[in-house]
Amino acid sequence: MWVLLKGGHVIDPAQGIDKAADVLIRDGRIAEIGKIDVQSLNSDPGEVYDIAGKVVTPGLIDVHVHLREPGEEHKETIATGAAAAAAGGFTSILAMPNTKTAPDNRAVVEYVLSQGKRTPINVLACCAMTKGMEGKEMAELGDMFDAGAVAVSDDGYPVQNALVMRRVMEYASMLGIPALVHCEDKLLSADGIMNEGITSTIVGLRGIPAAAEVSMVERNIMLGELTGCHVHIQHVSCAGSVDAMRRAKARGLKVTCETCPQYFTLTDEALVDYDTNTKVNPPLRTSADVEAVKAGLADGTIDIIATDHAPHSAEDKEVEMTIASFGMVGLETALPLVITKLVNEGTLTLSQAIEKLTIAPAKLLGLNAGTLTEGAPADITILDPGAEVIVDSSSFKSMGRNTPFNGWKLKGAVAATIVGGTFAYGQLSPVGEKCEVLSR
Repeated sequence: MWVLLKGGHVIDPAQGIDKAADVLIRDGRIAEIGKIDVQSLNSDPGEVYDIAGKVVTPGLIDVHVHLREPGEEHKETIATGAAAAAAGGFTSILAMPNTKTAPDNRAVVEYVLSQGKRTPINVLACCAMTKGMEGKEMAELGDMFDAGAVAVSDDGYPVQNALVMRRVMEYASMLGIPALVHCEDKLLSADGIMNEGITSTIVGLRGIPAAAEVSMVERNIMLGELTGCHVHIQHVSCAGSVDAMRRAKARGLKVTCETCPQYFTLTDEALVDYDTNTKVNPPLRTSADVEAVKAGLADGTIDIIATDHAPHSAEDKEVEMTIASFGMVGLETALPLVITKLVNEGTLTLSQAIEKLTIAPAKLLGLNAGTLTEGAPADITILDPGAEVIVDSSSFKSMGRNTPFNGWKLKGAVAATIVGGTFAYGQLSPVGEKCEVLSR
């Protein structure tokens, strides 16, 4: 069987492709990109889809997703999170380890991967750095790597003990996997709610200083230099962290970092209405920090755009700000926010944005993905950059409804998501009919 995506515009930053072209898929893999004569394919059974006006890219990859399973299936499951990812154009996602039953042992890693295989996308596992993610004793990293984990992190429970972190990085370096680090000095952030500054003073909420993030970014960069470990800084939110990363890269250190849509879209002023959906960690920062994050994306200091998808139940969010859980969902709003706030406003070209959502995360995790190279798995995102999207959280595939973007008018819709040559989301009409998306 073959599938021909005809008449679209192909963007594959890994190959430097940005042109009108057809894409041929055979047996779940990319067979050819170029002008393809349908008549030459008629000897074999196949399907042709007219995607004129659409953009074809490698399948998007998210290196920072909270799936809540095992342990908090009332918030999200691996199945519902995967469905949300497919709806957002993501073909591969990395499950963070801060579940109630932490993947600090082989059995839990194998469970996450086995459940992921039941979904239409690629679900990858990130194992915990320390037992119980308590930051005290290193977990059995080698055993979990052998079980299939592709990265290591304690995510929202950042290791405070520098010696323990050093040992984790030494083992991660030996195994050849990256250490993904949430940078936060817990003594500095304490019981803070939002960014420390003028706005926190006005609204009367305890602040979290940017120094709580920046100081740990600097520490982890130094430990990465000491151990030779590939250190990846998660969800960069402030100017100081961008500056630290820029200096580290100038020195040639093995460091990468990511940011998330909320950090180039919103400021701490979003909390003046006490909307708990704006309570995230790290917190929303100032307009100066937003501009610094955009500058870091533009000059390549920030390598990757991730979502930090963090679904919560209504019981976790519809409470007082001081006790509400941190986090917002992001899988189904990330692409339109990137197109609207970065591409359409001139910070990045569409090709540059796609690079940060495809080949850059693939390289971080060592995946055979993120490109439409001949022979690569046919993981593909088809999008309509000019289509208007009105965010409606009630229609999310995710169980989480906690987004501050509900009702926003954005540009950029996912027309279809293809994984291994099979539609994981959407369905394009065959040639001869109006091209439209039929949601599964």
